[in-house]
Amino acid sequence: MKKSIYLLALAIGAQTAYAQETISPAGPQDKPVYLTNAVIHVGNGQVIENGTIAFAKGKITAVGASVPAAASDATVLDMKGQHVYPGIIAPETKLGLVEFESVRATIDAREVGEINPSIRSIISYNTDSKVINTLRSNGILLAQVTPEGGLISGTSSVVQLDAWNWEDAAYKTDNGVHFYMPRLVNVGSGRGFRGPQPRDPVKEGLEQIEKVRMFFREAKAYQQENKHTATNLRYEAMRKLFNREQKLFIHCELVREMLLAIDFAKEFNVEVVIVGGADSWQIADLLKQNNIAVVLTQPHSLPLMQDDDIDQPYKTAAQLQKAGVLYCLSNEGFWQQRNLGFEAGTASTFGLSREEALSAVTLNAAKILGIDKITGTLETGKDANIAVSAGDMLDMKSSIITRAYIQGREINLDNKQHQLYEKYQKKYNIK
Repeated sequence: MKKSIYLLALAIGAQTAYAQETISPAGPQDKPVYLTNAVIHVGNGQVIENGTIAFAKGKITAVGASVPAAASDATVLDMKGQHVYPGIIAPETKLGLVEFESVRATIDAREVGEINPSIRSIISYNTDSKVINTLRSNGILLAQVTPEGGLISGTSSVVQLDAWNWEDAAYKTDNGVHFYMPRLVNVGSGRGFRGPQPRDPVKEGLEQIEKVRMFFREAKAYQQENKHTATNLRYEAMRKLFNREQKLFIHCELVREMLLAIDFAKEFNVEVVIVGGADSWQIADLLKQNNIAVVLTQPHSLPLMQDDDIDQPYKTAAQLQKAGVLYCLSNEGFWQQRNLGFEAGTASTFGLSREEALSAVTLNAAKILGIDKITGTLETGKDANIAVSAGDMLDMKSSIITRAYIQGREINLDNKQHQLYEKYQKKYNIK
């Protein structure tokens, strides 16, 4: 029986490998590049009409409407009115950790146990995932690879999406610890319920939160010891968090859960980011006062509560923007991230300006992930993470990514879906 299963797995793997495209990472940028006559969206709200952006050795060297003439050895490309954007950043994703959700062997996003702060998601990141290419062709060039499972699932890392292996992909390693807060909702037993009473989710959730709180207290006490009788890997993994070199990403949705997240920030003096935050609009002023950032997930969804406005998920970003809360957008999952730019476009029709919506998936995400000094906007000295679109990158109908650069390297925008599209064009003689 085991032998049969093994042979079946090999057969599936062979078919999958044969069916996939082969795309190699681009080599280092070897000469300066100038993109001219473009509409440049800097990412901080500024738009430069008929502008030029120049980059060399992976770094942006000039941006503006009157950039000096290119050197003789430079590559000059006339964009003819195309739009140039900072590459989109996808926070909070299982990209590269999951390939097929229905095949357990391809899922490497979680570890056994409830408290695993020492687990590093970057180690399991698969640069050969075929999903990655579908994101790049929509202008998504960076991602925060995030573990899941248990209460404290481990650390996330930011990767660039054109690499041979996880070491090459690493952009900012171990930038945050992730705490999945239990949902504090009491669903009740319902009428006519027979048999033993169901568990109380609120009571059990509070008990689990208290368990995490006690772990934090023990870990902090461990850090304050001058000498340890034994090394505790889980406590050691919390050191950077308490030193504020890492952020604590708390996954929660409800107001009561976010209030507990604020308590964690105050008690342990750690920098907290709320992930999910469906109800964050209700306490936006409080989040601003406590300097709590929010990663809004699933902006294309139904409202969390029955009495919420039907369009509440679409307009939450604008409400946080108005309150001055630092926020960004995410689509969770992995393959769904390819629509992240379009979801920002939706937010721009529900209260955000077009450039504010762009910042929600570029500069704001970079700030939350701690990489805004090197990426997130098209400014001199930052990495040349650039997406070029023939139309509006935030509009599903007009967006056509024609070129993309990661750290100055022009990347291949092909993917399996595009190849299938071309294949069946030929089959049915469609032009």
